[in-house]
Amino acid sequence: MRILVTGGAGYVGGFTARWLQKAGHEITVLDDLSSGHRAAVEFGTLVVGDVGDAQTVRKLLADCRAEAVIHFAASVQVGESVEQPSLYWRNNVANTLTLLEGMIEAGIRRFVFSSSAATYGPSDSETLREDAPTDPQSPYGATKLTIERIAHDFARAYGLGFAALRYFNACGASPDGAHGEDHSPESHLIPRLLRASLEGGEKFRLFGDDWSTADGSCVRDYVHVDDLAAAHQATLLACRDGQGRVYNVGTGRGHSVLEVIRSVERVTGSPVPCETAPRREGDVARLVACPDRLRQELAWEPAWRDLDSMVETAWAWHQRHPDGYGD
Repeated sequence: MRILVTGGAGYVGGFTARWLQKAGHEITVLDDLSSGHRAAVEFGTLVVGDVGDAQTVRKLLADCRAEAVIHFAASVQVGESVEQPSLYWRNNVANTLTLLEGMIEAGIRRFVFSSSAATYGPSDSETLREDAPTDPQSPYGATKLTIERIAHDFARAYGLGFAALRYFNACGASPDGAHGEDHSPESHLIPRLLRASLEGGEKFRLFGDDWSTADGSCVRDYVHVDDLAAAHQATLLACRDGQGRVYNVGTGRGHSVLEVIRSVERVTGSPVPCETAPRREGDVARLVACPDRLRQELAWEPAWRDLDSMVETAWAWHQRHPDGYGD
């Protein structure tokens, strides 16, 4: 299949593009490189451009003869979205609308969307099913939920076949250490802890130690980026015209921030210096997936389940690439 991957020079987008290329698909990546990296596009064709530019999107969809689109391009930091909501509504919602309009005009009906567990609200449930109440606590989460609703409307009106993947905390790197996370600034927990564990590293800031969890720190479901890539391929192949499905992607097991700190200390052999900071606006106490729908409908299973093993892959990348991709 010929697939356009927007944001395919980024973290999850890059892993998915490489996964699909190795599976035999023909990949074109559209990325403005504002947060992505040329070196992350190991396979396929990279086109540097803005997914919000209607002319660029229309021309690219025609030139690459795309049969499907997987959409990662977005602004993704919860805290930043609280401070700059206009940026998030423009980059996430308005730009996605431009992309979808270009797809419908070009006759493309397969669409996989990178959504988020941030669409859910506070919950007392141990795990969250896809029918759990949605109540985003940040503009970031609100934009992801809005795009899901737009996709449902496009399915009814134009026959779009789509899957929205609400994945939880992406983590890890390729086992050979060749590819991993490289964000500036870094917002993901595990790479921040790895940096803090290094001699001279900045103290890690723990955002709240009084959450309603067993140890007072937030609990999250950590899913390896290779498992996320596999989920994108599975849902892409299952898309049907006029139908839309929402899937959680996670392991079904939660780990607190303090548990992740201990895992990083075991893997690196070094202590992580920490300081407690006030709760961060937009956070919730617990977000853990119930991934049964994806397992039952598409036979997806996470290959990575052990937290230490996932941290080990991130550590291997960090050791091999202390400056990330170097660009």
